[in-house]
Amino acid sequence: MPKDKSFPFPNEVYPPDWFAPMQVSDLVPGDRPLELDLGCGDGSFLIQMAEHHPDRDFLAVERLLGRVRKVCRKIDRAGLTNAKALRADSNYVVNWLLPKGAFHRIHFLCPDPWPKKKHARRRQMCQLPFLLALHDLLAPGGELLFMTDSPEYFAESLEKQESCEFFEQKPWEPGDFYYAQTDFEKQWLEQGRSMHRLRLKAI
Repeated sequence: MPKDKSFPFPNEVYPPDWFAPMQVSDLVPGDRPLELDLGCGDGSFLIQMAEHHPDRDFLAVERLLGRVRKVCRKIDRAGLTNAKALRADSNYVVNWLLPKGAFHRIHFLCPDPWPKKKHARRRQMCQLPFLLALHDLLAPGGELLFMTDSPEYFAESLEKQESCEFFEQKPWEPGDFYYAQTDFEKQWLEQGRSMHRLRLKAI
């Protein structure tokens, strides 16, 4: 593993051109199902999912360099060849950098709920342009999986779906399929909070 902190780790994605859309081949070598973990935190969710689904590829996106390098080290220690990390702003990668139609699933889990009323407009799941950009990244029939502990954020996200014609809501109960816990989810469940889930299929 390189000692130079400015050089990408072997499992760190580094775009050939930050000002041009990437190709799927820039992310993964083959054509297996590809999943996106948007805002991956400490990488615990990514690692568990990649271990459980060795037949799929996973890309984590995180803005903070320290977190990305920590995730890369975890991937390396776990000996995983189907997980990578990309350091970038989520809005930029969603709207400009990542290839359209490339992902079978997008995981948008426990984002900042922006609890203050004056900041509520920053909730990304309540912004139609952001939702449309996520839709465009999905393959036909692909899924967007959203989770939050904030009842207000969840209620607003549900309301936004009424005016969203490019997603279809699907049932999602705990235990419906294997789904690893994020670091934030574990912490909040230990505090007695409830998680709210939204599963959307691209149409």
